[in-house]
Amino acid sequence: MAELTVAQSRTFFHLKYSAAIRIWHWLTFLFISGSMITVLFASTLFEIKRPNPANNGGAPQTEQRQEGETPKGAEQRFDPSKLDPATKAAFMYRNKIWDAHKLIGFGLCFLLLSRVFIEASRAKEERLITRINKALNIPVSGKEAQQDKRHYLFVKSGYLVFYALIMTMALTGLIMAFEHTPFLEGVQRPAREVHQTVQYLIYAYILVHLIGVIRADLTKQKGIVSAMINGGN
Repeated sequence: MAELTVAQSRTFFHLKYSAAIRIWHWLTFLFISGSMITVLFASTLFEIKRPNPANNGGAPQTEQRQEGETPKGAEQRFDPSKLDPATKAAFMYRNKIWDAHKLIGFGLCFLLLSRVFIEASRAKEERLITRINKALNIPVSGKEAQQDKRHYLFVKSGYLVFYALIMTMALTGLIMAFEHTPFLEGVQRPAREVHQTVQYLIYAYILVHLIGVIRADLTKQKGIVSAMINGGN
């Protein structure tokens, strides 16, 4: 197999993107942005502190199994009707924001599923795993060519990490969305904790991705941003 020159290695980043990939990319960007915005608003402007049952006229009500009996360790249910009008309004808007977040989550689940079908329908040599394996098996000479190869593998492997994170978010989000399903009640808390942790990893990936793409477009891989709009060369 012929060694890859510096010029050839850079062409890895100048790929043609199909219309399906471009549409999927920008829809995913919009949905993730919408998800981030709903989390931001619900967790800041519309965040309310639930009153303490010890000093709030019994706002939280204890769930009982039988009339007059309070089970040990029973979960206390929050009663928004006990709130003052301003806080009650904020609580209602917050619920609407989380409902929107849930709908956006369903949209992201659909996009993730569609990405699987898009990848499966592509020619074998155009699939992500095939490209990574091909790059791994291409020998290169020269420091700059080796750096380009490592960079390419880093970027493409990062996509796999991103898809794994999105899949984890989708699965845990679905568990939380169907919280009243009996067989899912026992995993609500761990699902919520994983969901909240993974979101920060996704934010970090998006930040690194944006910085890397802009930097690449301004230096070695000019046109890489426009390629995701017009399809590339």
